Amino acid sequence: MATNTGTTPDLGGNLDSSGNYIGRAWDPQVSGPSIIVIRDQELFDITTKEAPLVRDILEMEDPAGFVRSTDGKLIGSIDDIASARSGDPEALHMLAPCDLQAIKAAGVTFAQSMVERVIEEEAAGDPAKAEAVRARVTAIIGDSLRNIVPGSEKAAKLKDALIAEGIWSQYLEVGIGPDVEVFTKSQALSSVGWGAHIGLHPDSIWNNPEPEIVLAVNSRGRIVGATLGNDVNLRDIEGRSALLLPKAKDNNASCSIGPFIRLFDDSYSIDNVRNAELNMQVCGEDDFVLSGYSSMKEISRDPEEIVRQTIGLHHQYPDGLMLFLGTLFAPTEDRDVPGEGFTHKLGDVVTISSRGLGHLQNAVHLSTECPQWTFGVSALMRNLSARNLI
Repeated sequence: MATNTGTTPDLGGNLDSSGNYIGRAWDPQVSGPSIIVIRDQELFDITTKEAPLVRDILEMEDPAGFVRSTDGKLIGSIDDIASARSGDPEALHMLAPCDLQAIKAAGVTFAQSMVERVIEEEAAGDPAKAEAVRARVTAIIGDSLRNIVPGSEKAAKLKDALIAEGIWSQYLEVGIGPDVEVFTKSQALSSVGWGAHIGLHPDSIWNNPEPEIVLAVNSRGRIVGATLGNDVNLRDIEGRSALLLPKAKDNNASCSIGPFIRLFDDSYSIDNVRNAELNMQVCGEDDFVLSGYSSMKEISRDPEEIVRQTIGLHHQYPDGLMLFLGTLFAPTEDRDVPGEGFTHKLGDVVTISSRGLGHLQNAVHLSTECPQWTFGVSALMRNLSARNLI
């Protein structure tokens, strides 16, 4: 059974009083999930027959207007739910704020993290080789990736130059080529939320968090909100072969999203996403502290372009999708062994924050020891039916 992270609860931190936020909580009174909103530091259940799912609200013409006009039922305070044991079916606790949406992620969207993916590949997933490979790759690439527009003529010329130097990589192809990398990060309903344990595959010895903004996109391809996410990265497994990406990315409890989706309105829009700054801190039980930073201003592809390449006539998502936008963060600071950089230790507490989107906090454990994912789509439908919501 998962517990909270053990740190001071800060579920309400970095939220904007003028914002419209929507989330999900496990309600033991109904043995299932409820849609929640925050009002004056209190949580209200706004689940209705008209909109029993977050998916239904995001499909509306004016999601923020619906949330503002729906009264709801008081179910507790934000401090109460922040202190609850996550994963306990007998306790009110936070869930990921999405439900039926597909969970997709865009990779290699920042130049700095793109270089680190090349290093992983060149090092074949061996952290002991990373420092030497990093020096060689950086000497060749330098700052030449900055201000490169993916798919442009300048990018094509750089590609030719890198091939001539023997440094071309599949990661550079999706980083500066015309096509964005979009992969399935997790399954619908499998993401964990604020306060839950986040999982590492036990085979991994070189891994790190990835702080990202996650877009909420409806079935029509319209971006209707944003939240935070941790796209846990197993550097050794993906570094051995890009074909191992499913094992590196999609494991039990390996995807964290939350705490709430901020719905787009006059106070927050896609332009706020384009200018957002993310901060991250990892606090270990060994007193190790790692601070990270990611600025959306450094992204190589515009968020709307990433969405266009993900959903359209070529690919439909009838229940919408949650789309991770990638990260600038790529930790190289040594934790234990000189030259091997950073890797997680069990018990690390990861906190990702961005002004207006809140704090997303999770403690790191093995995927095999995190609560198993058992509440899938069939369980959700039966639960909603028993509550006369569908």
